[in-house]
Amino acid sequence: MQVDGYIEGKIVCDRSLIISASGRIKGEVTADKVIINGLFDGECYANSVEILPQGKAHGVIHCDDLSIERGGSFLGKTLPTSSDQVISLPKNEADTKTNPSLENKAEKG
Repeated sequence: MQVDGYIEGKIVCDRSLIISASGRIKGEVTADKVIINGLFDGECYANSVEILPQGKAHGVIHCDDLSIERGGSFLGKTLPTSSDQVISLPKNEADTKTNPSLENKAEKG
């Protein structure tokens, strides 16, 4: 998917999202790969993010593979995508407490 205009809101793309030099996105983006050559302002969840020479990104990027080419700019913070796995750990502990058979197996093992 390529954005050449202005979008405000939430975008979910299972492949690549390209923000062209004339493209502007304000909001939340989830995609496999995000290529920014325009302006992005918001929160981005992706496996790979590339900020090209004319690209400007502001906000939070959740990604393990971030590259910024000379001339591109990024103002904000990055977080690893694995942080979602850390958040889900307490749910597993709750499952163990609510299911006694799992608790017994853990004690015996």
